[in-house]
Amino acid sequence: MTSSRTARLITDTLAPANLVIAILLIIGWHSTHSLTGLGWGLLAALFCGGIPFAIIVLGVRRGKWTDKHIRRRQQRAIPLLATLASVLTGLALLVTLDGPREVFALVLAMLAGLTATMIVTVWWKVSVHTAVASGVAVVMMIAYGLQMAPLLLGVGVIGWSRVALRDHTPAQTIVGALLGGLAAAVVFSLLR
Repeated sequence: MTSSRTARLITDTLAPANLVIAILLIIGWHSTHSLTGLGWGLLAALFCGGIPFAIIVLGVRRGKWTDKHIRRRQQRAIPLLATLASVLTGLALLVTLDGPREVFALVLAMLAGLTATMIVTVWWKVSVHTAVASGVAVVMMIAYGLQMAPLLLGVGVIGWSRVALRDHTPAQTIVGALLGGLAAAVVFSLLR
């Protein structure tokens, strides 16, 4: 397999929507250690990963955006705002329905990371892939301990894939990782 094919496989497999859905299911389960918690994670995953991804796919099919990774910075505003609206809706449901605190804290951490990413994206194309991957790694370390630290290597691999595909510069992947990791470390750890 060539390096560009490997990079594409990593980028597509470990895309933000996939990681968001996975971490919400994991933390949902962790919050109650039951199917109920998994259900809460699934609800949050729908609004934080599923609906935003569906919006992006629909926009690509209609020709509004070039691809599902929205490579052009100028095209990111609408999908990021739609994601923000969907996440806020999911958050409101978690509050209204009295969802587990840990799932609520994770969604707020995601919201903080999304907001930071949106602010930077106004003038610079920061990597959402590495922001989400870093946030996921940090949340896993907070929830399950330092044995999850090797997940940080995955952030580096994702960063490599984004640079290899010429979608980002090394600096954009590093800043993305810092934004996502910091949002997760501060918000998730304080609110869980």
